[in-house]
Amino acid sequence: MTSDRAPITVDDLYQLGWLEDPRVSPDGRAVAYVRVTVDKGANRYRRAIWLAPLDGGAPRRFTAGTSSDTQPRWSPDGRWLAFISDRGGQQPQLFIIRRDGGEARCITSLPRGVSDPVWSPDGCRIALLSRVSAADREREDRGEAEPPPEDELDRRHAEERRAREEERRIDPRVISRLPYRSGVAYYDGRYSHIYVVDVPADDSAEPGAPRRVTDGDTHFGPPSWAADGRSLLTTVTRDPELDTLIGYDDVVRVPLVDEGRAEPVRLTSAGFSYAGVQVGPDGRYAAVMRRPDVQPLFAGSHLALIALDEPEAGERVIPLTDGADRDVESFRWLPGGAGLAFVAGWRGEAPVYGVSLDNPLRASDGALHSTAAPAASDRLEEIVPGNGRIVTEFDVAPDGSVVFIAGDAGNPCDLYVRRPDGSETRLTAVNDALLSQRLIAPVEEFVFSAPDGREVQGWVVRPPDFDPARTYPLAVQIHGGPHVMWGPGFRSMWHELQAMAARGYVVFFCNPRGSDGYGVAWRSAVYRAWDSAAADILAGIDALIAQGGIDPQRIGGTGGSYGGYMTAWLIGNS
Repeated sequence: MTSDRAPITVDDLYQLGWLEDPRVSPDGRAVAYVRVTVDKGANRYRRAIWLAPLDGGAPRRFTAGTSSDTQPRWSPDGRWLAFISDRGGQQPQLFIIRRDGGEARCITSLPRGVSDPVWSPDGCRIALLSRVSAADREREDRGEAEPPPEDELDRRHAEERRAREEERRIDPRVISRLPYRSGVAYYDGRYSHIYVVDVPADDSAEPGAPRRVTDGDTHFGPPSWAADGRSLLTTVTRDPELDTLIGYDDVVRVPLVDEGRAEPVRLTSAGFSYAGVQVGPDGRYAAVMRRPDVQPLFAGSHLALIALDEPEAGERVIPLTDGADRDVESFRWLPGGAGLAFVAGWRGEAPVYGVSLDNPLRASDGALHSTAAPAASDRLEEIVPGNGRIVTEFDVAPDGSVVFIAGDAGNPCDLYVRRPDGSETRLTAVNDALLSQRLIAPVEEFVFSAPDGREVQGWVVRPPDFDPARTYPLAVQIHGGPHVMWGPGFRSMWHELQAMAARGYVVFFCNPRGSDGYGVAWRSAVYRAWDSAAADILAGIDALIAQGGIDPQRIGGTGGSYGGYMTAWLIGNS
């Protein structure tokens, strides 16, 4: 090895940072985003909010990030930034800070914390979510809600008291319904409800108490304000008693009244489950992602519009992308409400696509379970081309520029802006200091044939000092899901793949049957055939061995979730 650069090490994980949640300011001049770093000594991640000018100037830290500052949200006039923080060891609460700087101000003190803030159109209120139990709601309705802490000591005592009460509540833990946990987290009998808080008019005004505007033993999703500010659009669990980890949610309108709470108005019905409501710029439509109730994970997610002025639920829903063989991951409105931009994985990349309201990508037969890519996919426009990248999050500026976070084979994460004329600028250099000192192993695409002749896409990462005259151990990485798509720019695996190659392994990974990113037929191939991905993985291993350079006596497999299941299956069956 003649390079002055050193190979990637396991400990480099502590130096690698990444970015989250970009939000463009209303004037289109700056983007707020979250920068994540690793605190090795405290064994935790820390998150700070940064600002970057879209003209390519130097980014600057906007919050201290001594704990976790997340979810930056601009006020409509761009003068304020709201965000969520657990600073001081408290439950995550809502803070606001002036764009021109100053001290951040906490304006909530809800016992279980808050999330998903969104400003009202006039900038006077913020709606958000907080988890509460039936007993919590009863206390609120009796006017017995906890008062805001008088000082830091009072806040710490309140946190300690709640922690003790929670320990007593779950000792013993009584299981009365299924499912009772997700992963290692137990369901705690609390439900996400929407609160609205008045924003203080000036620095001397005291914040008002958040007011809960929903009720019941059911989960409400992140809210979106109606254009007139008189109601909120959100989703709600259709059947809270359903014994499933998969939510079946409808879109509802929550009217805002001066006293008490109004009953939500349901805007959709059974047949599809909805998520991620966003009201459009002119208020006529709300955009939403939806999955069919039948085999929702196999069918994937598509975009639809909810016509907010239609009286009948069945007439309100307008499909937009059900003819495009893509699984929508996230979306944003385009300027003026002319259409939507969305991210969807495709063949190891995740571009940003666009769809016009005037030219929707509909299936000719209205079917979502087509076994072939519908013709509408041919009309997909890439607003941000893949080019070997995986876009994880993005936002759209008033002039149509797209600010996005993406990773590729040589760089796990950075922030970019792509302008309407097609020019791009990298706005950050998050890991340049480290990567400039490291040997980055190249990632090579490796396409092979499965036993039935179907093409499978994979990749190979060889050691930086790979010698074709030698043989190397093979590490087979298997993704979870199985409805997940890996590619060279998959951020959470970037370091692990590079570190294994640097230790002398040839690393192989692929997207076998059941993976996302290759259409509904590929994703559905594991339906009632959970082990069918094994033949694809084994075919890839054989094809790689045939190329040479692999020691067939030293092959290891690893994976998490479904990847762990498949690893165990391969060990026991091959």
